[in-house]
Amino acid sequence: MTDYDQLLSQALARARAAADEEGLRALDREFLQKGGVVANLLASIPGLPPEQRKQAGQRANQIKQALEAGIAARKGELEAAALEGERSGAGFDPTLPARPLERGGLHPITQVTRELEDLFTSMGWMVLDGPEVELDWYNFEALNIPKDHPARDMQDTFFCDREGKLVMRTHTSPVQVHAMERLKPPFRAIVPGKVFRNETTDASHEHTFHQMEGLCVGKDISVGHLIGAMRTLLRGIFGREIEVRLRPGYFPFVEPGFELDARCPFCKSGCSVCKQSTWIELLPCGMVHPNVLKAGGIDPEQWTGFAFGLGLSRLVMLRYGIDDVRLLLSGDQRFLEQF
Repeated sequence: MTDYDQLLSQALARARAAADEEGLRALDREFLQKGGVVANLLASIPGLPPEQRKQAGQRANQIKQALEAGIAARKGELEAAALEGERSGAGFDPTLPARPLERGGLHPITQVTRELEDLFTSMGWMVLDGPEVELDWYNFEALNIPKDHPARDMQDTFFCDREGKLVMRTHTSPVQVHAMERLKPPFRAIVPGKVFRNETTDASHEHTFHQMEGLCVGKDISVGHLIGAMRTLLRGIFGREIEVRLRPGYFPFVEPGFELDARCPFCKSGCSVCKQSTWIELLPCGMVHPNVLKAGGIDPEQWTGFAFGLGLSRLVMLRYGIDDVRLLLSGDQRFLEQF
């Protein structure tokens, strides 16, 4: 017991005399860490007579706890002294304001998505969401995409099971069917979200990107309503009227289907963005196919509707002049801080 008392007294004296934190770390390694003095004391206890083991173990643990407290106390004294030295040093002015905290910012896709949500909700549209892991029925079958359609190939789709019944959604269109099952017409809804394609990535292709689906179902809905909604959409994005045109296009879930082009907002006679054509291919759209309405439980004899699929990633690239889609999901602070 006398040896234990001497050991603790010497160790605490060394802790109080430590000139810096490195001295305290050395003391900690010597006494408290694996292979140190206290560890060796604890390891030697089984070799003592049985009647001495309990008292020796208790005393060794007391030494450990007392030394840990002594080291922590001296560390606090050193930190306080260092802080006081900084405060009293030349050039220190306690009245100066602290360094401002850097604030984060919204991702450019989030910014554009929120603007579009505000625009559509102001016109009475709902904002819906849906699962990113989707049943084959909703992603393909209910959208009038048969089993032999090329979009079902392994090169285009991430399958989540061996039977091919569960997929990572390849577009936001499955939420159309979910919405028709849940909501009674008439209704209008947009669906922003992530989609997934099994593609080789390059400057214009990414395996994960963002879309925004739009669906309007009601009485006597026509192509004129579709064009009006798209003009309003473009006016909200670019802040002015944008000329649009429709070209015939094939998509299984709409009939008739169109490719909607917008007059290039960046030039008058042609530029690199529009590939010198003065038109930008913006989004596919069309009148909802009767088979899709039936799959959603809606009678196509009573109700009609239009749908569109806006590429949010592509829109963000156009708006901010971004030339590589991979930057959007890179997490690169140098890129994101610009927004």
